[in-house]
Amino acid sequence: MLEAAEGAFGENGFHTTSIGDITRRASVALGTFYVYFDSKDEIFRALVAHMGEMTRSWIADRVKTATDRLDAEYLGLLAYIEFARAHPNLYRIIEESQFVAPDAYRLHYDSFAARYERNLSDATARGEISDGDQSTRAWALIGMSVFLGLRYGIWDQERSAEEVARAAADLIAHGLNQ
Repeated sequence: MLEAAEGAFGENGFHTTSIGDITRRASVALGTFYVYFDSKDEIFRALVAHMGEMTRSWIADRVKTATDRLDAEYLGLLAYIEFARAHPNLYRIIEESQFVAPDAYRLHYDSFAARYERNLSDATARGEISDGDQSTRAWALIGMSVFLGLRYGIWDQERSAEEVARAAADLIAHGLNQ
C-alpha cells in the first residue's frame, strides 16, 4: 500500500490524493486501507518514514564496500543520486511533508543526521578524517546530497551520476583549496 501511496502522493500531492486513489493503485478494497491506516495523514507520515528508511538502506548497501570515509562519501553521493533517479516522487513527498507533516519532515532529516554524525565520529576515531563538529558536517553533507540529488537526479540527468559524485567527493576531500 505504501508503494501505491508513493505513486499517488508523488504524482498528485497530498491534498489532491484521496484514500480511494491509493486503494485503486494498490488494487485493494477501501476497507482494507483502514485495516492498516486510520487516515490519509497517517499513511502519508508512514510513507515519509518509509522513504527515509528506503533511502538510508539503499545508500548503506552501496557504501559497505567503501575503503574509508572519503570513499564512503563518494559512494554515498553516487547512491543518493541513483536513488533519486529511481524514485522521482521522493522530492515531492519529502518537501510536501514540510508543510503537511512538519514533525515527520524533521524526523526524516534528524534520522539521517544522527546516523551521519555517528559515521563521521567513527571515521574520526579510525583516523580517516580530521576531528571537527560532526553535527555541522553531517548537516552540510546532507544538504549537498539533497541538492545534488535534486539537480542531477530529478531536474537534469544528462551528466552521469558518477561524474557528479566524483566532483562532489573531490570538494569534500579537498575543500575549495587547490
